[in-house]
Amino acid sequence: MAGSSGIAHPGTDDQVKTNNALRTLLAALTLLIIGLIGFSLRDTSAKEGDRAPEFSIKTDSGQQVTPLRFGGKVLVLNFWATWCAPCIQEIPSLNEFQKRLAPSGVVVLAISVDKNPQKYRDFLDRIHVTFDTACDPNWDIAAQYGTFQIPETYIIKDGRVMRKLVSNQDWTNDEIMHYIESLL
Repeated sequence: MAGSSGIAHPGTDDQVKTNNALRTLLAALTLLIIGLIGFSLRDTSAKEGDRAPEFSIKTDSGQQVTPLRFGGKVLVLNFWATWCAPCIQEIPSLNEFQKRLAPSGVVVLAISVDKNPQKYRDFLDRIHVTFDTACDPNWDIAAQYGTFQIPETYIIKDGRVMRKLVSNQDWTNDEIMHYIESLL
């Protein structure tokens, strides 16, 4: 009840209404924040059977590549970096894989997410690769695919993600070779 001074005392109707309004507002804000966190954590990665997210990138050899126009039948899209030990470990088998399957229409495109273009170029000068390379220092293309860990590879045919492989692979093992050959 308000006193003669017009100041509300604890437990008055005005204070109860204010407290209830604040509680309601706090509950609504909490639900909004939980919803936003849940929305941001949803899995946005390209999944098997999905249409491959569209991108266009110029390779280090000057060729413009998209998921539908890459100069072959099957695109092996690999995300990697020079500072990633597992990525480096799979380079020899990717070289051999490309060498064996390029005549059949398999194209390997390794997109580096290195931020430092000079380190990237220096690395490629030291290490011989037989496949196409490009650099995406802002992770723009990787983000479109939902890639947040590397190495990560997408097998793409006819603009669709056929398979997603996370972690380094032995690209010459029978299982991978037979799978890729089955797509040709």
